[in-house]
Amino acid sequence: MAGITLNNIVKRYGDGFPAVNDVSIDIADGEFMILVGPSGCGKSTLLRMIVGLEDITTGDMLIGDRRVNDLAPRDRNLAMVFQNYALYPHLTVYENIAFPLRLAKMDNAEVDRRVREASSTLELDEHLDRKPGNLSGGQRQRVAMGRAIVREADAFLFDEPLSNLDAKLRGQMRTEIARLQKKLGITTVYVTHDQTEAMTLGDRVAVLKKGILQQLATPRELYENPGNLFVAGFIGSPPMNFLPAEVSGTKVKLPFGEVELPADKAARAEGKGLLIAGIRPEHFEDASLAEGKGEATRASTFTAPVEVVEWLGNETYAYIPFEAPPEVEQQLRQLEQELDGEALRTQLVVSLDGASRITEGSNAEIWMDASKLHLFDPATGENLTVDREHAGRIGETTVSEQEAAV
Repeated sequence: MAGITLNNIVKRYGDGFPAVNDVSIDIADGEFMILVGPSGCGKSTLLRMIVGLEDITTGDMLIGDRRVNDLAPRDRNLAMVFQNYALYPHLTVYENIAFPLRLAKMDNAEVDRRVREASSTLELDEHLDRKPGNLSGGQRQRVAMGRAIVREADAFLFDEPLSNLDAKLRGQMRTEIARLQKKLGITTVYVTHDQTEAMTLGDRVAVLKKGILQQLATPRELYENPGNLFVAGFIGSPPMNFLPAEVSGTKVKLPFGEVELPADKAARAEGKGLLIAGIRPEHFEDASLAEGKGEATRASTFTAPVEVVEWLGNETYAYIPFEAPPEVEQQLRQLEQELDGEALRTQLVVSLDGASRITEGSNAEIWMDASKLHLFDPATGENLTVDREHAGRIGETTVSEQEAAV
């Protein structure tokens, strides 16, 4: 096993386009690192550069203390698990797992030991004599993982391995991969566009946009302290709400009225003019229920018209439309495009206790936990209120500078 170090890695194609632009990441020995971002952000290109399937334009790639820029993939001692499994249909499960060992001309006794050890770990013993065509998607993915395990490589590289599975099986395989990685203690780099996989699997997560590293942090740090609008919008489901906001003193003016801000957050945003406020759906509550929990205060409540209510039993989602100034609406639409989404309307999504009796068409009194509010500069996307001590590493360039670079 070994750590992987990326120093100022750049991948520039013939037309000059930088698919990966000055990315530096230090992956510790035994760490589970996630590369995440929307389509076209450079995450798969970066993974292919680690394994040696893509040339590095500039920068240094180290595995352990060895520079591998000019080494062929077979000389890097890495094991890759692909999205499409890449199994040989005419070979049994046993021979598919054994294939890299046969290629290395390993003796039969050692091949058998390694295959059966991997098979036992992945609970594939009863399937060893079957062909891949007779296996489920989850079983095929486990065979692909078994083929990686037997190589006893320095690191595992996963390229969106669960995207071909249905939702239920994806959840089961997530748990399986996490359990396996912890058991083996092997350095792992995992590429996904699914932020749920990123949040549940990784020790740390690297969020990429247009080839540029936006933030490198633990899942909790990303969720609670996003460094910019892009990270805030990408991490979390349902996503963070974004609203036009203006700070005056210790109050922030939102489309539905004013709420009291913590003094430290208010001080950072004072005199900045029109801002974008970000707050997650779970940081709201039906004011009548919040009072019962001792949470609601008059300074943190507002009244707003509810357009749609979705009751899910344990929780209720309420949708509240609002109007945004043109400059804020334009920024939010651009953000939605960058996140591979499509904004149909500006609306606030609030998650309420399932006991809430708020109904569609009513004017509801909503409590908001203003201590969880983030304030973003609409011009740069920078989070003005981020707690940098608990935000990992935030990209040094602003959003506007990044876009100019690409």
